[in-house]
Amino acid sequence: MTARRLRRALVACAAVLALAGCVSVPTSGPVAPGDGTVVDAGSIDVLAEGPRPGATPEQVVEGFMLAGGAGFLGEFATAREYLTGPVRQDWQPRAGVIVYSPSVEPEVSQDGRVVTLQVPVVARVDAEGRYVEAPAAAQESVTFELEQDGGEWRISSAPQGLVLDQSVFDQQFRATPLYFVSADGDFLVPETRWFPARNLQTSVSRALIAGPSPWLRDAVTTAFPEGVTLTAQTVVLDDQGVAQVNLEPASAVLAADLPELLAQLDQSLLAVPGVRSVKVQTEGVLVDGPATLERGGLPDGPVEMLQGDRLMTFDVDALTQVEGVDALPAGSRDPARDEAGDVRVVIDGAGDLVTVPASGEAPVALLQGGTLVAPSVDRFGWVWTSRGTGGLIAASTQGDPVAVAADWLDGRTVVSVRMARDGTRLAVVSRGTDGFSVDVCAVVRDASGTPQRTGEPIRAGAVLTEAGEVVWLDESMLGVIGRSTGATAVHRVPVSGPTTALAEVPDLVSLAGGKVVYAASGDGVLHKLVGNATWVAVSGVEDVRDPAYPG
Repeated sequence: MTARRLRRALVACAAVLALAGCVSVPTSGPVAPGDGTVVDAGSIDVLAEGPRPGATPEQVVEGFMLAGGAGFLGEFATAREYLTGPVRQDWQPRAGVIVYSPSVEPEVSQDGRVVTLQVPVVARVDAEGRYVEAPAAAQESVTFELEQDGGEWRISSAPQGLVLDQSVFDQQFRATPLYFVSADGDFLVPETRWFPARNLQTSVSRALIAGPSPWLRDAVTTAFPEGVTLTAQTVVLDDQGVAQVNLEPASAVLAADLPELLAQLDQSLLAVPGVRSVKVQTEGVLVDGPATLERGGLPDGPVEMLQGDRLMTFDVDALTQVEGVDALPAGSRDPARDEAGDVRVVIDGAGDLVTVPASGEAPVALLQGGTLVAPSVDRFGWVWTSRGTGGLIAASTQGDPVAVAADWLDGRTVVSVRMARDGTRLAVVSRGTDGFSVDVCAVVRDASGTPQRTGEPIRAGAVLTEAGEVVWLDESMLGVIGRSTGATAVHRVPVSGPTTALAEVPDLVSLAGGKVVYAASGDGVLHKLVGNATWVAVSGVEDVRDPAYPG
Protein backbone atom coordinates (compact mmCIF):
# COMPACT_ATOMS: atom_id res chain seq x y z
CA MET A 1 0.00 0.00 0.00
CA THR A 2 1.34 3.42 -0.91
CA ALA A 3 1.61 6.26 1.57
CA ARG A 4 -1.28 8.04 -0.21
CA ARG A 5 -3.47 4.94 0.08
CA LEU A 6 -2.60 4.61 3.77
CA ARG A 7 -3.59 8.21 4.40
CA ARG A 8 -6.88 7.72 2.56
CA ALA A 9 -7.55 4.48 4.43
CA LEU A 10 -6.98 6.11 7.81
CA VAL A 11 -9.35 8.96 7.00
CA ALA A 12 -12.01 6.70 5.47
CA CYS A 13 -11.89 4.17 8.28
CA ALA A 14 -12.03 6.94 10.87
CA ALA A 15 -15.23 8.12 9.24
CA VAL A 16 -16.63 4.60 9.48
CA LEU A 17 -15.74 4.45 13.18
CA ALA A 18 -17.52 7.76 13.75
CA LEU A 19 -20.83 6.78 12.17
CA ALA A 20 -23.37 6.68 15.02
CA GLY A 21 -25.18 3.39 15.30
CA CYS A 22 -22.79 1.40 13.08
CA VAL A 23 -21.84 -2.02 14.39
CA SER A 24 -19.62 -4.57 12.67
CA VAL A 25 -19.14 -8.25 13.37
CA PRO A 26 -15.55 -9.27 14.19
CA THR A 27 -13.92 -11.71 11.81
CA SER A 28 -10.85 -12.43 13.95
CA GLY A 29 -9.49 -12.05 17.48
CA PRO A 30 -10.37 -13.75 20.74
CA VAL A 31 -13.76 -13.73 22.40
CA ALA A 32 -13.80 -10.93 25.00
CA PRO A 33 -16.14 -10.86 28.02
CA GLY A 34 -18.47 -7.89 28.38
CA ASP A 35 -18.20 -5.55 31.35
CA GLY A 36 -21.93 -5.29 31.97
CA THR A 37 -21.89 -1.57 31.54
CA VAL A 38 -24.66 0.60 30.15
CA VAL A 39 -23.38 3.22 27.74
CA ASP A 40 -25.10 6.31 26.43
CA ALA A 41 -27.10 6.13 23.24
CA GLY A 42 -24.53 8.12 21.28
CA SER A 43 -21.76 5.57 21.79
CA ILE A 44 -20.98 2.75 19.41
CA ASP A 45 -19.07 -0.49 19.39
CA VAL A 46 -17.00 -1.13 16.27
CA LEU A 47 -14.99 -4.32 16.44
CA ALA A 48 -11.66 -4.23 14.66
CA GLU A 49 -10.18 -6.71 12.21
CA GLY A 50 -6.91 -8.46 12.94
CA PRO A 51 -3.87 -8.48 10.63
CA ARG A 52 -4.24 -10.07 7.22
CA PRO A 53 -1.70 -12.51 5.79
CA GLY A 54 0.89 -10.84 3.62
CA ALA A 55 0.17 -7.32 4.87
CA THR A 56 2.86 -4.73 4.19
CA PRO A 57 4.42 -2.67 7.04
CA GLU A 58 2.19 0.28 6.14
CA GLN A 59 -0.91 -1.92 6.14
CA VAL A 60 0.06 -3.33 9.54
CA VAL A 61 0.43 0.16 11.00
CA GLU A 62 -2.89 1.19 9.47
CA GLY A 63 -4.66 -1.84 10.95
CA PHE A 64 -3.05 -1.33 14.34
CA MET A 65 -4.18 2.30 14.60
CA LEU A 66 -7.74 1.42 13.58
CA ALA A 67 -7.87 -1.49 15.99
CA GLY A 68 -6.62 0.79 18.76
CA GLY A 69 -9.47 3.21 18.13
CA ALA A 70 -11.99 0.38 18.36
CA GLY A 71 -10.25 -1.48 21.17
CA PHE A 72 -12.19 -0.38 24.25
CA LEU A 73 -14.51 -3.34 23.77
CA GLY A 74 -12.29 -6.33 24.45
CA GLU A 75 -9.40 -4.47 26.07
CA PHE A 76 -7.45 -4.01 22.82
CA ALA A 77 -6.97 -7.74 22.21
CA THR A 78 -7.20 -7.32 18.43
CA ALA A 79 -4.80 -4.38 18.38
CA ARG A 80 -2.22 -6.50 20.24
CA GLU A 81 -2.28 -9.04 17.39
CA TYR A 82 -0.36 -6.48 15.33
CA LEU A 83 2.53 -6.48 17.85
CA THR A 84 5.43 -8.83 18.39
CA GLY A 85 5.43 -10.97 21.52
CA PRO A 86 7.35 -8.76 23.98
CA VAL A 87 5.71 -5.52 22.84
CA ARG A 88 2.30 -7.16 22.94
CA GLN A 89 2.57 -7.33 26.72
CA ASP A 90 4.36 -4.00 27.27
CA TRP A 91 2.10 -1.76 25.17
CA GLN A 92 -0.18 0.38 27.34
CA PRO A 93 -3.07 1.69 25.22
CA ARG A 94 -4.55 3.68 28.13
CA ALA A 95 -1.30 5.59 28.72
CA GLY A 96 -2.68 8.57 26.81
CA VAL A 97 -4.09 9.77 23.52
CA ILE A 98 -2.78 11.94 20.72
CA VAL A 99 -5.82 13.45 19.00
CA TYR A 100 -5.16 14.54 15.43
CA SER A 101 -7.08 16.67 12.98
CA PRO A 102 -9.33 14.87 10.50
CA SER A 103 -9.04 17.83 8.13
CA VAL A 104 -5.32 17.29 7.54
CA GLU A 105 -4.07 13.91 6.39
CA PRO A 106 -1.07 12.48 8.27
CA GLU A 107 2.14 12.39 6.23
CA VAL A 108 3.50 8.85 5.98
CA SER A 109 7.03 7.80 5.16
CA GLN A 110 8.65 4.38 5.16
CA ASP A 111 12.32 3.62 5.55
CA GLY A 112 12.90 -0.11 5.51
CA ARG A 113 11.41 -1.43 8.73
CA VAL A 114 10.29 1.98 10.05
CA VAL A 115 6.95 3.68 9.33
CA THR A 116 6.64 7.32 10.45
CA LEU A 117 3.48 9.42 10.53
CA GLN A 118 3.64 13.21 10.78
CA VAL A 119 0.49 13.90 12.76
CA PRO A 120 -1.33 17.29 12.94
CA VAL A 121 -2.06 17.37 16.69
CA VAL A 122 -5.34 18.76 18.06
CA ALA A 123 -4.85 17.71 21.69
CA ARG A 124 -3.16 15.32 24.07
CA VAL A 125 -4.94 13.43 26.84
CA ASP A 126 -2.89 11.77 29.57
CA ALA A 127 -3.58 8.51 31.40
CA GLU A 128 -5.62 10.32 34.08
CA GLY A 129 -7.89 11.96 31.50
CA ARG A 130 -6.33 15.45 31.53
CA TYR A 131 -6.96 17.12 28.16
CA VAL A 132 -4.46 19.68 26.85
CA GLU A 133 -5.36 21.53 23.68
CA ALA A 134 -2.47 21.90 21.22
CA PRO A 135 -1.54 25.21 19.59
CA ALA A 136 -2.62 25.75 16.01
CA ALA A 137 -0.48 23.90 13.45
CA ALA A 138 1.12 21.64 16.09
CA GLN A 139 2.78 18.55 14.63
CA GLU A 140 4.20 15.36 16.08
CA SER A 141 6.11 12.47 14.56
CA VAL A 142 4.80 9.02 15.46
CA THR A 143 7.20 6.20 14.63
CA PHE A 144 6.61 2.46 14.39
CA GLU A 145 9.36 -0.13 13.99
CA LEU A 146 8.52 -3.48 12.43
CA GLU A 147 10.13 -6.87 12.01
CA GLN A 148 9.28 -10.23 10.49
CA ASP A 149 7.52 -12.61 12.90
CA GLY A 150 6.75 -16.03 11.43
CA GLY A 151 6.99 -14.60 7.95
CA GLU A 152 4.55 -11.74 8.69
CA TRP A 153 5.28 -8.10 9.46
CA ARG A 154 4.53 -7.14 13.04
CA ILE A 155 5.20 -3.99 15.06
CA SER A 156 8.22 -4.36 17.37
CA SER A 157 8.16 -0.79 18.73
CA ALA A 158 5.12 1.45 19.11
CA PRO A 159 4.39 4.60 21.12
CA GLN A 160 2.48 4.06 24.33
CA GLY A 161 -1.15 5.13 24.18
CA LEU A 162 -3.40 5.71 21.20
CA VAL A 163 -3.31 7.96 18.14
CA LEU A 164 -6.91 8.84 17.24
CA ASP A 165 -8.62 10.89 14.59
CA GLN A 166 -10.69 13.70 16.16
CA SER A 167 -13.97 12.12 15.03
CA VAL A 168 -13.04 8.76 16.55
CA PHE A 169 -11.96 10.43 19.78
CA ASP A 170 -15.28 12.29 19.95
CA GLN A 171 -17.15 9.00 19.69
CA GLN A 172 -15.01 7.04 22.12
CA PHE A 173 -14.36 9.63 24.86
CA ARG A 174 -16.53 11.85 27.06
CA ALA A 175 -15.72 15.00 29.02
CA THR A 176 -17.04 14.74 32.57
CA PRO A 177 -16.51 16.68 35.83
CA LEU A 178 -15.02 15.33 39.02
CA TYR A 179 -16.24 17.31 42.02
CA PHE A 180 -14.07 18.21 44.98
CA VAL A 181 -14.84 20.51 47.92
CA SER A 182 -13.74 24.11 48.34
CA ALA A 183 -11.43 24.81 51.26
CA ASP A 184 -14.25 26.42 53.27
CA GLY A 185 -16.56 23.44 52.65
CA ASP A 186 -19.30 25.46 50.92
CA PHE A 187 -18.84 24.73 47.21
CA LEU A 188 -18.29 21.77 44.94
CA VAL A 189 -15.40 22.57 42.59
CA PRO A 190 -15.25 20.75 39.24
CA GLU A 191 -12.24 19.36 37.46
CA THR A 192 -13.02 18.18 33.94
CA ARG A 193 -11.46 14.92 32.76
CA TRP A 194 -11.86 12.94 29.52
CA PHE A 195 -12.46 9.19 29.81
CA PRO A 196 -13.54 6.39 27.46
CA ALA A 197 -17.33 6.34 27.08
CA ARG A 198 -17.41 2.62 27.84
CA ASN A 199 -17.69 2.00 31.58
CA LEU A 200 -17.46 5.75 32.17
CA GLN A 201 -18.98 5.49 35.65
CA THR A 202 -16.07 3.33 36.78
CA SER A 203 -13.43 5.68 35.36
CA VAL A 204 -15.10 8.64 37.09
CA SER A 205 -15.28 6.87 40.44
CA ARG A 206 -11.67 5.70 40.33
CA ALA A 207 -10.39 9.16 39.42
CA LEU A 208 -12.53 10.82 42.09
CA ILE A 209 -11.13 8.48 44.75
CA ALA A 210 -7.58 9.17 43.51
CA GLY A 211 -8.09 12.89 44.14
CA PRO A 212 -7.62 16.20 42.31
CA SER A 213 -4.82 17.02 39.90
CA PRO A 214 -1.72 18.81 41.23
CA TRP A 215 -2.82 22.21 39.86
CA LEU A 216 -6.00 22.12 41.99
CA ARG A 217 -4.89 20.03 44.96
CA ASP A 218 -3.80 22.77 47.38
CA ALA A 219 -7.04 24.75 47.05
CA VAL A 220 -9.63 21.99 47.55
CA THR A 221 -10.32 19.07 49.84
CA THR A 222 -11.72 15.60 49.25
CA ALA A 223 -13.67 13.43 51.67
CA PHE A 224 -12.12 10.19 50.37
CA PRO A 225 -9.50 8.91 52.84
CA GLU A 226 -6.31 7.26 51.63
CA GLY A 227 -6.70 3.55 51.16
CA VAL A 228 -10.34 3.61 50.07
CA THR A 229 -10.94 1.66 46.86
CA LEU A 230 -13.76 0.34 44.72
CA THR A 231 -14.72 -3.24 45.48
CA ALA A 232 -13.77 -5.30 42.40
CA GLN A 233 -12.51 -2.01 40.88
CA THR A 234 -15.80 -1.42 39.09
CA VAL A 235 -19.09 0.46 39.35
CA VAL A 236 -22.12 -1.33 37.93
CA LEU A 237 -24.80 0.70 36.17
CA ASP A 238 -28.05 -1.25 36.13
CA ASP A 239 -31.01 -1.10 33.74
CA GLN A 240 -32.77 1.47 35.93
CA GLY A 241 -29.82 3.86 35.74
CA VAL A 242 -28.64 3.19 39.30
CA ALA A 243 -24.86 3.45 39.69
CA GLN A 244 -23.98 0.95 42.40
CA VAL A 245 -20.79 2.02 44.17
CA ASN A 246 -19.21 -0.41 46.62
CA LEU A 247 -16.33 0.98 48.68
CA GLU A 248 -13.84 -0.70 50.99
CA PRO A 249 -12.57 -0.95 53.68
CA ALA A 250 -15.64 -0.06 55.73
CA SER A 251 -13.53 1.20 58.64
CA ALA A 252 -12.04 3.99 56.51
CA VAL A 253 -15.27 4.81 54.68
CA LEU A 254 -17.40 5.10 57.83
CA ALA A 255 -14.75 7.27 59.50
CA ALA A 256 -14.83 9.78 56.61
CA ASP A 257 -16.99 12.87 56.28
CA LEU A 258 -19.78 10.85 54.68
CA PRO A 259 -22.09 13.72 53.67
CA GLU A 260 -19.26 15.37 51.70
CA LEU A 261 -18.08 12.05 50.26
CA LEU A 262 -21.59 11.24 49.08
CA ALA A 263 -22.03 14.74 47.63
CA GLN A 264 -18.83 14.32 45.61
CA LEU A 265 -19.93 10.91 44.32
CA ASP A 266 -23.50 11.97 43.57
CA GLN A 267 -22.62 15.07 41.57
CA SER A 268 -19.75 13.42 39.71
CA LEU A 269 -21.71 10.31 38.72
CA LEU A 270 -24.98 12.10 37.92
CA ALA A 271 -23.04 13.88 35.16
CA VAL A 272 -22.47 10.48 33.47
CA PRO A 273 -24.99 9.77 30.67
CA GLY A 274 -27.49 7.13 31.78
CA VAL A 275 -26.94 7.58 35.53
CA ARG A 276 -30.19 8.55 37.28
CA SER A 277 -29.25 7.84 40.88
CA VAL A 278 -26.29 6.66 42.97
CA LYS A 279 -26.32 3.90 45.58
CA VAL A 280 -23.28 3.65 47.88
CA GLN A 281 -22.45 0.69 50.09
CA THR A 282 -19.44 -0.38 52.10
CA GLU A 283 -19.10 -4.06 52.92
CA GLY A 284 -22.88 -4.50 52.87
CA VAL A 285 -23.70 -1.31 54.77
CA LEU A 286 -25.80 1.21 52.81
CA VAL A 287 -24.70 4.83 53.33
CA ASP A 288 -26.87 7.79 52.39
CA GLY A 289 -27.40 11.49 53.12
CA PRO A 290 -25.19 13.61 50.85
CA ALA A 291 -24.39 17.16 51.96
CA THR A 292 -26.04 20.03 50.12
CA LEU A 293 -23.21 22.07 48.65
CA GLU A 294 -23.36 24.87 46.13
CA ARG A 295 -22.13 24.48 42.57
CA GLY A 296 -20.27 27.13 40.58
CA GLY A 297 -22.73 27.53 37.74
CA LEU A 298 -23.79 30.98 36.69
CA PRO A 299 -24.04 34.01 38.99
CA ASP A 300 -27.34 35.26 40.33
CA GLY A 301 -28.47 38.74 39.43
CA PRO A 302 -29.18 40.74 36.27
CA VAL A 303 -26.56 42.13 33.94
CA GLU A 304 -25.38 45.68 34.70
CA MET A 305 -23.57 48.17 32.48
CA LEU A 306 -22.49 51.79 32.20
CA GLN A 307 -24.40 54.47 30.37
CA GLY A 308 -22.76 57.87 30.65
CA ASP A 309 -21.97 58.35 34.35
CA ARG A 310 -24.73 56.01 35.50
CA LEU A 311 -24.69 52.34 36.48
CA MET A 312 -27.64 50.70 34.75
CA THR A 313 -29.29 47.30 35.02
CA PHE A 314 -31.07 45.44 32.24
CA ASP A 315 -33.84 43.08 33.22
CA VAL A 316 -36.21 41.44 30.70
CA ASP A 317 -36.56 44.40 28.34
CA ALA A 318 -35.96 47.54 30.41
CA LEU A 319 -32.79 49.50 31.14
CA THR A 320 -32.99 51.27 34.51
CA GLN A 321 -30.54 52.85 36.93
CA VAL A 322 -29.28 50.60 39.71
CA GLU A 323 -31.17 51.52 42.87
CA GLY A 324 -29.16 53.31 45.55
CA VAL A 325 -26.15 54.00 43.33
CA ASP A 326 -25.20 57.63 42.71
CA ALA A 327 -23.53 59.13 39.67
CA LEU A 328 -20.12 57.58 39.04
CA PRO A 329 -16.80 59.43 38.88
CA ALA A 330 -16.07 60.86 35.46
CA GLY A 331 -14.50 58.38 33.05
CA SER A 332 -15.43 55.31 35.09
CA ARG A 333 -15.12 51.90 33.45
CA ASP A 334 -15.35 48.18 34.17
CA PRO A 335 -17.96 47.86 36.96
CA ALA A 336 -17.76 44.72 39.14
CA ARG A 337 -19.73 43.46 42.13
CA ASP A 338 -20.37 40.47 44.35
CA GLU A 339 -23.66 38.58 44.14
CA ALA A 340 -25.21 40.36 47.14
CA GLY A 341 -24.25 43.78 45.78
CA ASP A 342 -22.43 44.60 49.01
CA VAL A 343 -19.13 45.20 47.22
CA ARG A 344 -19.33 47.35 44.09
CA VAL A 345 -16.28 48.83 42.37
CA VAL A 346 -15.21 50.59 39.19
CA ILE A 347 -11.97 51.88 37.71
CA ASP A 348 -12.29 55.68 37.80
CA GLY A 349 -11.03 58.18 35.27
CA ALA A 350 -7.64 58.38 36.99
CA GLY A 351 -7.23 54.62 36.69
CA ASP A 352 -7.76 53.91 40.41
CA LEU A 353 -9.89 51.10 41.82
CA VAL A 354 -12.68 52.76 43.81
CA THR A 355 -15.96 51.77 45.43
CA VAL A 356 -19.15 52.81 43.69
CA PRO A 357 -20.73 55.88 45.32
CA ALA A 358 -23.98 54.92 47.01
CA SER A 359 -26.57 56.69 49.17
CA GLY A 360 -24.63 59.95 49.15
CA GLU A 361 -21.31 58.41 50.24
CA ALA A 362 -18.21 59.36 48.28
CA PRO A 363 -16.14 56.70 46.48
CA VAL A 364 -13.35 55.10 48.51
CA ALA A 365 -10.06 54.36 46.79
CA LEU A 366 -9.03 50.73 47.31
CA LEU A 367 -6.00 50.74 45.04
CA GLN A 368 -4.16 53.39 43.08
CA GLY A 369 -3.21 52.09 39.70
CA GLY A 370 -3.23 54.05 36.48
CA THR A 371 -3.09 50.85 34.39
CA LEU A 372 -5.31 48.49 36.37
CA VAL A 373 -7.08 45.71 34.45
CA ALA A 374 -10.84 45.25 34.82
CA PRO A 375 -11.61 44.02 38.37
CA SER A 376 -13.36 40.82 39.46
CA VAL A 377 -15.05 40.40 42.87
CA ASP A 378 -15.02 36.97 44.54
CA ARG A 379 -17.55 35.58 47.03
CA PHE A 380 -15.29 36.51 49.94
CA GLY A 381 -15.43 40.21 48.97
CA TRP A 382 -11.89 40.38 47.54
CA VAL A 383 -11.44 42.44 44.38
CA TRP A 384 -8.96 40.95 41.91
CA THR A 385 -6.98 43.04 39.47
CA SER A 386 -3.44 43.69 38.21
CA ARG A 387 -1.30 46.61 37.14
CA GLY A 388 -0.46 44.56 34.07
CA THR A 389 3.10 43.78 35.11
CA GLY A 390 3.99 42.64 38.60
CA GLY A 391 1.41 39.87 38.94
CA LEU A 392 -1.93 39.76 40.75
CA ILE A 393 -3.45 42.00 43.43
CA ALA A 394 -6.45 41.34 45.68
CA ALA A 395 -7.95 44.46 47.24
CA SER A 396 -10.52 44.70 50.02
CA THR A 397 -12.91 47.22 51.49
CA GLN A 398 -11.79 45.98 54.91
CA GLY A 399 -8.02 46.45 54.75
CA ASP A 400 -4.89 46.84 52.68
CA PRO A 401 -4.43 45.23 49.24
CA VAL A 402 -2.62 41.89 49.07
CA ALA A 403 -0.03 40.95 46.45
CA VAL A 404 -0.89 37.36 45.53
CA ALA A 405 2.14 35.21 44.74
CA ALA A 406 2.05 33.89 41.16
CA ASP A 407 5.60 33.19 39.98
CA TRP A 408 4.32 31.84 36.67
CA LEU A 409 3.37 35.41 35.70
CA ASP A 410 6.93 36.72 36.03
CA GLY A 411 7.86 38.51 32.82
CA ARG A 412 4.27 38.54 31.57
CA THR A 413 1.68 41.29 31.27
CA VAL A 414 -1.75 40.52 32.70
CA VAL A 415 -4.54 41.45 30.28
CA SER A 416 -7.69 40.19 32.05
CA VAL A 417 -8.70 38.30 35.22
CA ARG A 418 -11.95 36.66 36.28
CA MET A 419 -12.73 34.65 39.40
CA ALA A 420 -14.97 31.59 39.20
CA ARG A 421 -18.12 31.64 41.31
CA ASP A 422 -16.66 29.00 43.66
CA GLY A 423 -13.88 31.43 44.65
CA THR A 424 -11.31 28.68 44.06
CA ARG A 425 -10.30 29.06 40.41
CA LEU A 426 -9.04 32.20 38.67
CA ALA A 427 -8.91 32.68 34.90
CA VAL A 428 -6.04 34.88 33.70
CA VAL A 429 -5.21 36.16 30.23
CA SER A 430 -1.61 37.30 29.90
CA ARG A 431 0.86 38.30 27.22
CA GLY A 432 4.55 37.45 27.01
CA THR A 433 7.35 36.94 24.53
CA ASP A 434 5.64 33.71 23.48
CA GLY A 435 2.36 35.48 22.74
CA PHE A 436 -0.98 35.35 24.54
CA SER A 437 -1.96 32.71 27.05
CA VAL A 438 -5.27 31.81 28.72
CA ASP A 439 -4.64 30.07 32.03
CA VAL A 440 -6.70 28.80 34.94
CA CYS A 441 -5.09 28.53 38.38
CA ALA A 442 -6.27 27.55 41.83
CA VAL A 443 -6.26 30.15 44.62
CA VAL A 444 -4.91 29.14 48.03
CA ARG A 445 -6.38 31.11 50.96
CA ASP A 446 -5.83 31.20 54.70
CA ALA A 447 -8.53 30.29 57.22
CA SER A 448 -10.12 33.75 56.95
CA GLY A 449 -10.39 33.55 53.14
CA THR A 450 -7.50 35.95 52.49
CA PRO A 451 -5.70 35.00 49.24
CA GLN A 452 -2.14 33.74 49.78
CA ARG A 453 -0.93 32.44 46.43
CA THR A 454 -1.98 30.75 43.23
CA GLY A 455 -1.09 27.24 42.18
CA GLU A 456 0.65 26.38 38.93
CA PRO A 457 -1.75 27.08 36.06
CA ILE A 458 -3.20 24.88 33.38
CA ARG A 459 -3.45 26.37 29.92
CA ALA A 460 -6.71 26.62 27.99
CA GLY A 461 -7.49 28.04 24.58
CA ALA A 462 -4.10 27.20 23.12
CA VAL A 463 -5.36 27.82 19.57
CA LEU A 464 -5.94 31.53 20.31
CA THR A 465 -3.32 33.76 18.74
CA GLU A 466 -4.76 36.86 20.45
CA ALA A 467 -6.81 37.08 23.66
CA GLY A 468 -8.43 39.89 25.62
CA GLU A 469 -11.29 39.90 28.11
CA VAL A 470 -12.15 36.63 29.85
CA VAL A 471 -15.39 35.72 31.68
CA TRP A 472 -16.94 32.49 32.98
CA LEU A 473 -19.84 31.14 30.91
CA ASP A 474 -20.49 28.27 33.32
CA GLU A 475 -18.56 26.38 35.98
CA SER A 476 -16.13 24.84 33.48
CA MET A 477 -16.37 27.09 30.42
CA LEU A 478 -14.67 30.41 29.72
CA GLY A 479 -15.69 33.07 27.25
CA VAL A 480 -12.72 34.86 25.71
CA ILE A 481 -12.62 37.74 23.27
CA GLY A 482 -9.81 36.81 20.92
CA ARG A 483 -8.65 35.59 17.57
CA SER A 484 -8.04 32.05 16.37
CA THR A 485 -8.85 32.29 12.67
CA GLY A 486 -10.50 35.23 10.96
CA ALA A 487 -11.57 38.34 12.83
CA THR A 488 -11.78 38.92 16.58
CA ALA A 489 -14.71 36.99 18.08
CA VAL A 490 -16.02 35.52 21.30
CA HIS A 491 -14.63 32.03 21.86
CA ARG A 492 -15.98 29.28 24.07
CA VAL A 493 -12.89 27.99 25.89
CA PRO A 494 -13.34 24.97 28.17
CA VAL A 495 -10.98 24.71 31.12
CA SER A 496 -10.25 21.29 29.61
CA GLY A 497 -11.36 20.78 26.03
CA PRO A 498 -11.40 22.16 22.48
CA THR A 499 -11.93 25.86 21.76
CA THR A 500 -14.74 26.98 19.44
CA ALA A 501 -15.38 30.41 17.94
CA LEU A 502 -18.84 32.00 17.97
CA ALA A 503 -20.23 34.26 15.29
CA GLU A 504 -18.53 37.62 14.97
CA VAL A 505 -19.84 40.80 16.59
CA PRO A 506 -18.87 43.96 14.70
CA ASP A 507 -16.47 46.17 16.67
CA LEU A 508 -16.58 43.81 19.68
CA VAL A 509 -15.11 45.39 22.83
CA SER A 510 -16.53 43.71 25.96
CA LEU A 511 -18.34 40.61 27.21
CA ALA A 512 -20.62 39.50 30.07
CA GLY A 513 -21.09 35.81 30.92
CA GLY A 514 -24.29 34.69 32.64
CA LYS A 515 -27.56 32.92 31.93
CA VAL A 516 -27.73 35.20 28.90
CA VAL A 517 -24.41 36.11 27.30
CA TYR A 518 -24.07 39.76 26.29
CA ALA A 519 -21.45 41.57 24.24
CA ALA A 520 -21.00 45.30 23.70
CA SER A 521 -19.63 46.91 20.57
CA GLY A 522 -17.65 50.10 20.31
CA ASP A 523 -20.67 52.08 19.09
CA GLY A 524 -22.57 51.39 22.34
CA VAL A 525 -24.84 48.63 21.02
CA LEU A 526 -25.61 45.71 23.35
CA HIS A 527 -25.85 42.27 21.72
CA LYS A 528 -27.19 39.08 23.27
CA LEU A 529 -26.35 35.52 22.27
CA VAL A 530 -29.34 33.53 21.03
CA GLY A 531 -28.74 29.80 21.05
CA ASN A 532 -25.07 29.02 20.49
CA ALA A 533 -24.44 30.91 17.29
CA THR A 534 -26.49 34.07 16.75
CA TRP A 535 -25.93 37.54 18.16
CA VAL A 536 -28.96 39.86 18.22
CA ALA A 537 -28.83 43.59 18.97
CA VAL A 538 -30.94 44.44 22.04
CA SER A 539 -33.65 46.85 20.99
CA GLY A 540 -33.82 50.19 22.80
CA VAL A 541 -30.43 49.86 24.53
CA GLU A 542 -27.94 52.44 23.26
CA ASP A 543 -24.70 54.13 24.30
CA VAL A 544 -23.79 51.44 26.84
CA ARG A 545 -20.45 49.93 27.71
CA ASP A 546 -18.82 47.30 29.91
CA PRO A 547 -21.71 44.88 30.64
CA ALA A 548 -21.03 42.67 33.67
CA TYR A 549 -22.63 40.04 35.88
CA PRO A 550 -21.60 39.47 39.52
CA GLY A 551 -18.10 38.15 39.83
